[in-house]
Amino acid sequence: MRVSSRRSVYPGKIVLMGSGELTATMVEVHKELLRELGEVPRAAFIDTPAGFQLNVDQLSRRAVDYFQSRVSHTLSVVSFKAKETISPSAAEMAYHTLRAADFMLIGPGSPTYALRQWQGTPIPEIITRRVSEGACLVAASAAALTVGRFTLPVYEIYKVGASLHWVEGMDVLGQFGLSMVVVPHWNNAEGGTHDTRFCYMGEPRFRTLVSLLPDDVAVFGLDEHTACIIDLAREEIRIRGIGTVTLQRGESAMTFGSGECYPMGILYGAAGEKRGQKRTSSPSGPEDKPQTDDVFWDKIHALQSMVEKSLAVSDLEKAATALLEMDGALWKGQEELENPEFLSQARDVFRDLIVLCATDRLPSPRNPADSLAAVVEAMLSMRSTFRHAKKWAEADAIRDCLLKANVVIEDTADGPRWRLNR
Repeated sequence: MRVSSRRSVYPGKIVLMGSGELTATMVEVHKELLRELGEVPRAAFIDTPAGFQLNVDQLSRRAVDYFQSRVSHTLSVVSFKAKETISPSAAEMAYHTLRAADFMLIGPGSPTYALRQWQGTPIPEIITRRVSEGACLVAASAAALTVGRFTLPVYEIYKVGASLHWVEGMDVLGQFGLSMVVVPHWNNAEGGTHDTRFCYMGEPRFRTLVSLLPDDVAVFGLDEHTACIIDLAREEIRIRGIGTVTLQRGESAMTFGSGECYPMGILYGAAGEKRGQKRTSSPSGPEDKPQTDDVFWDKIHALQSMVEKSLAVSDLEKAATALLEMDGALWKGQEELENPEFLSQARDVFRDLIVLCATDRLPSPRNPADSLAAVVEAMLSMRSTFRHAKKWAEADAIRDCLLKANVVIEDTADGPRWRLNR
């Protein structure tokens, strides 16, 4: 895939969580995933599944605070609550942030609501493309239901009494050869006197639901507070958390224990064949046009670099000139029958640069905590070094210095946490 030079040439990870994505159970899982992404991975939380809830912004703040205090990493919010009400500029801002994300977290809410909001938008394609370029997608709880070939309409069946049925899923897994439906809350026991296993369906209803699936679709069940890391580059799966993961195909079922690692081929069924594989790969243009394609992308990347460098020195006139030239290159590419996939990707670059021009002129800092994060975390690391060396006076001096800047430190069993005392 012809994209920015920072992208990885290896596919990334799809991480499925049964629940507990913002609890102590998953702190080390998030830290491990972020470490494997390099020095400064960009992390983003997508709020769409809970977009209809009045407390959606509180849920987003909870995610941001959790990552700052427990994971020691900054988390941006990709706010896309409803496609009917979001403004065009806000939508482009969401797409821009998502295209730049190395770590994408989606969590609680309604899976069918999320799918309705994403339908007809670039979001499913952006998520799949980022994974194919090396990013990590973490889909937990409700969001885990959306990434398979079909999605279980939990609220509609469990709360409203709709007939047993499945709806079309986003099928990110299918793009990498995995024909499955994902069912979180596999071992749920909230019902007490009635069966709420299998994501609140209970065994009798779930047995009927499984019978409605095509023969080539497997069921992938995740216990609560349990994660399955599907590492596409290494072609392996790793289980983390306190429960197990179940792969059910037909009448047979396999259970994978926490702490274990398995070859990814086990998910493809008998003989390890990749069923219905539609793996995202580099699009190829006509065989007689490789040099034309190179010329096209050389032009786009050169203009992209010109815009970014111009904005870095606040030369808006030069940035605007480069954008206009890129617009002309796109029209010319269309007239010359350039590869449609290349044109689509180039338009994404063009739209991202427009958003970059807007965000470059916004007041800064937009979030004081985000602006301080790198400095505070470096000082906390220095403080930890002093504490390990039993240099208490130096460690206390760092704490007192941060306190004067309204940064409050709390030492916990999981390490120091910090927050702004506003």
